[in-house]
Amino acid sequence: MAEFDRDIGLTETAEHTYAADLGPGWVVGGGVNGGYLLATLGHAVRRSAGHPDPLTISAYYLSASRPGPATITTRAVREGRSVSTWAADLAQDGQGRITALATYGDLDLLPDDVGTTASEPDLPPLEECWGMELAPPEFRASAPPLLSRFDLRVDPRTAGWATGRPGGRALIQAWFRLNNGREPDALALLLAVDAMPPTTFELGRPGWAPTLELTVHVRARPAPGWLRLRHETRNLAGGMFEEDCEAWDSAGRLVAQSRQLARQPRETQETQETR
Repeated sequence: MAEFDRDIGLTETAEHTYAADLGPGWVVGGGVNGGYLLATLGHAVRRSAGHPDPLTISAYYLSASRPGPATITTRAVREGRSVSTWAADLAQDGQGRITALATYGDLDLLPDDVGTTASEPDLPPLEECWGMELAPPEFRASAPPLLSRFDLRVDPRTAGWATGRPGGRALIQAWFRLNNGREPDALALLLAVDAMPPTTFELGRPGWAPTLELTVHVRARPAPGWLRLRHETRNLAGGMFEEDCEAWDSAGRLVAQSRQLARQPRETQETQETR
C-alpha cells in the first residue's frame, strides 16, 4: 500500500463515524498540512456517499490538527442520483479541527467536452527544475516533513525563496508526484493543491501560513504521470492572503482548481488557540 493511502486510511467505528491516525510525516509549520487533512476527510465522505469522487469540497479549519488519533463524522445533506452532498467534521480530543461540505459524483460520467481560456503552467523540463536534493543545505536542514512525502520539482524562476533571494512575485509553480510512483486520483488532487510552500515565500515572507478556508473543484480524473501545479496570490491585505491553485495532468488537462484564504506567515511555535 502506498504511503498516501496508508496515511488517509480509516476504520469505521459506527455508522458514518471513522477513526483516523494522522501521520507525523504530513506536518508543516504549526500543524498537519491542510491538503492531507482534506484528502482524509474526502476519503471519509467517499466511504459514506453513494458516489466515488469529490466534485467540490469546502473546508473551514477551526484549529490546528496534530499527528495522532482523530475522529471523522459524516452526514448526508442531500442524496441524488447523479450527485450527493455531505457534511464532514474532524475532531481531536473532543475539539473540532475542521468542518467541511462536499458534493460527490462520478468523474467518469461527466461529459468530455472542454472549453477553457486557462493556459498550462510554463514549466521548464523536469531535469531543469529543483528537487529537494538540489536545495541549499540550510533549506534542507529546516524543511518540514511534508516535503518528503512527494517529489516536488520547483521552477527555478519561482524558487528564489529557497536561496534567500525571493523574486518579489507571489507565484510558485512546480512538477508534483507522490512517492513511489503512486498515480494521481481525485483524493490525491485534494492534497496536491495545498502541497507547495505558500506563495508569500516569494515575497520574502517565510513562515507558517495557517489556512482559514480551502475550496477545491475537481474537474476531471487525472491521467497517470506528473502533475503540474501553479500557485498564485494577487492580494495580501488585512493580515490575510488568498492563494489560487491550478493542477494540470500529463495529458494537458486542467484537473483541479482551488482557492484558499490564509493568514500571513507567522511563527510556528504559536499555539492553535491563537489561530
